[in-house]
Amino acid sequence: MKPTARFTGLELSEADRELLRARGRGSHRERLTARQWRRIRTLLLLDEGMSVRATAIAVGGYPREVSRVAKRYAERGLDAALSDDPRPHPERKLDSAQEAAIVAMVCGPPPEGHARWTVRLIAEQVVKRGVVDEIGRETVRVTLASHGLKPWREKNVVRPRRR
Repeated sequence: MKPTARFTGLELSEADRELLRARGRGSHRERLTARQWRRIRTLLLLDEGMSVRATAIAVGGYPREVSRVAKRYAERGLDAALSDDPRPHPERKLDSAQEAAIVAMVCGPPPEGHARWTVRLIAEQVVKRGVVDEIGRETVRVTLASHGLKPWREKNVVRPRRR
């Protein structure tokens, strides 16, 4: 992880300053979330010359959050400073063929010596049968849940009522 440059100061353009003041007063006929209001206030306070730490205390945030907002304004402008950065989505652990192989395996009988499938047992068998090189229990659990499978439970059997 590379160290980032320290934030040293912020100077808003006159147009941005007026827009932020108007939005902060609610003159734009839009409802501000707490996060948007805090970012507007952060930019205005930094423009007035407050330090990052003092600004964080004033808006009820953290110094790291304050410097991120200021850096986004300096690098990409007002819209970037007031909005959230897109969050990364982790890549999938299993492709559709691997998921299908797991589901097919679970729909069959459990291995010799076991009464039913468990998440641990499924994870072991998936690796043992060569479906994937390695897999975690949580990945197996999420895969089963997404297909509505609960192989560790007894099958629902309709039993006649005793009178």
